[in-house]
Amino acid sequence: MTRIKADSALCVGSGQCVLTEPAVFDQGDDGIVVLLTDHPDDQSAAQARHAITLCPSRALSILEE
Repeated sequence: MTRIKADSALCVGSGQCVLTEPAVFDQGDDGIVVLLTDHPDDQSAAQARHAITLCPSRALSILEE
């Protein structure tokens, strides 16, 4: 199972994650990442992996459980 983690302290609000996989990521009013789910389905997990590589602040990570 895939688990996504987001470190809001590192997030700079670029929004690349939201643009890449809006089923998993959103942004709060302050622009900081919000996880809509931390256990995405297989299709969303693939896009989330890509979003993680695009994060300029490295605030996102993925764990395979």
